[in-house]
Amino acid sequence: MPRQPRLDLPYIPQHIVQRGNDRQPCFFTDIDRIRHLDELREITLHEHCVVHAYVLMTNHVHLLMTPTDSGQIARVMQALGRRYVRYVNDRYRRTGTLWEGRYKSCRWITIRIFCAVTVISN
Repeated sequence: MPRQPRLDLPYIPQHIVQRGNDRQPCFFTDIDRIRHLDELREITLHEHCVVHAYVLMTNHVHLLMTPTDSGQIARVMQALGRRYVRYVNDRYRRTGTLWEGRYKSCRWITIRIFCAVTVISN
């Protein structure tokens, strides 16, 4: 059965979750977290996609993002995955995938954004 198309609408915030493969770590040091955030900042600036909040756990990532155009979140996540996986594989002399399948996403309404940012920031 084919995958359901993603609903990536302009100006509709989305909660993105990307898990490490087999729930294994995707961040090993604080330097890795900084690198991931640097790459995220550079890519989202280029794509004009807004990041409202993020949480970098040892084995997964949560992002709250709002695209300004259709397809932006997919482009951001694809570019981020390619860059960060290459960095991790080179740094730790490993091969293969770092992420477990495709990222998960869901649309958020305004009240949920407020609650999420409050929870994430505390």
